[in-house]
Amino acid sequence: MTKRKWMIQNGSYATLQNEKPVLHGYMVIEDDLITYIGEEKPIIEEEIEVVDGTHLFFMPGLINSHGHAAMSLLRGYGDDLALQVWLQEKMWPMEEKFTAEDVYWGTSLSVLEMLKGGTTTFLDMYDHMDQVASVTERSGIRGVLTRGVIGLCPPDVQDNKLKEAAAFAKDWHGKADGRITTMISPHAPYTCPPDYIEKFVQLSHDLDLPIHTHMSETATEVEQNVKDYGLRPVAHLEKLGVFSRPTLVAHAVHLTDEEIEILAAHKVTVSHNPGSNLKLASGVARVPQLLEAGVVVSLGTDGAASNNNLDMFEEMRLAALIHKGVSGDPTAIPAAKALRMGTEYGAKSLFLDNIGTLSPGMKADFIALNTDQAHFLPHTDFISHTVYSASAKDVEHVWVDGKQVVKNGACLTLDEEKIRREAQSAFERLLTL
Repeated sequence: MTKRKWMIQNGSYATLQNEKPVLHGYMVIEDDLITYIGEEKPIIEEEIEVVDGTHLFFMPGLINSHGHAAMSLLRGYGDDLALQVWLQEKMWPMEEKFTAEDVYWGTSLSVLEMLKGGTTTFLDMYDHMDQVASVTERSGIRGVLTRGVIGLCPPDVQDNKLKEAAAFAKDWHGKADGRITTMISPHAPYTCPPDYIEKFVQLSHDLDLPIHTHMSETATEVEQNVKDYGLRPVAHLEKLGVFSRPTLVAHAVHLTDEEIEILAAHKVTVSHNPGSNLKLASGVARVPQLLEAGVVVSLGTDGAASNNNLDMFEEMRLAALIHKGVSGDPTAIPAAKALRMGTEYGAKSLFLDNIGTLSPGMKADFIALNTDQAHFLPHTDFISHTVYSASAKDVEHVWVDGKQVVKNGACLTLDEEKIRREAQSAFERLLTL
């Protein structure tokens, strides 16, 4: 089979290398891989397609390391509430009514928003995950998918959920030409009894897959964990063996110095969700301290019901700004660090080693921003402009696995009009039940 080889010229590229974070020149893509990036025009003997990158800033695709895609159906339903009230009185009662079809259209709505906004990889923790995988496969996005399991149910139901999680993880890992990978996800220490979490740890060992869970999102949750089990969540999960596996935890807002050291020692990665944490008043995670300790910290939006959008540019900007404000240190999270949290660190937090940077040998997951706009001028520092000035609406083109999925702002793989119509219809049906 003939390989497709093409080249972008006259572009600007986010390489994020310390000596030259932005490079002006050429990038060559062969099938699903980047094979060259540099200022000098490469010597290519055969005829290849050339794309003009003038007025475009190319950067790695954004990586959303924590979310619940189908919850886009509940965007705006239950705002301005504390986490436990929001969950128990608004989210969980509505989610109990979700059908597989609801999950399909909610996920489609989120994936459409993410792709058009420059997110090329997302992690999803939810139910009816075959539907999520189907949307992922069809849309061309890269997905790290996991059947999230709440264990507040009778033993027979727990067993069925565990079997379902295992079957999904085995069936879909490596599918969609490798774009889909899977994880094992007990929902949280406060929704899964200790012996149940241990079963997920064993499953993670058996399938050789990472673990993903919510942890220490609110002060109330931490206090309840101490009351129920005599330990804070970090020590609790460590005791249960969770950190014996490659582990990504979402939120990690309320941590002590000792807990940060434990996470670093076990190479636990953290998905920082600044927008969701601020909206639910959960607090501000100690991200500068985590990074200083050597913990890989990525960025996630969480679900669109607690954010309320899936704009990863907004998460990068929030991550750069709130830690300056909280610490009083304007250097706490520089723009380049925030951009790496949204790209390179995202890949590392998901235990994926072939995405996250623009460099030879990496997967061709990248996006192009339109820099010929007022808020991108003057062209002083594209890294700064991307973090402090840009938004999802500036994304012009998106490629995943070497294939273009968004062109001139339009998604090429999904029927946007139908998705909008079906998602609205699904929400209206849920309200009548």
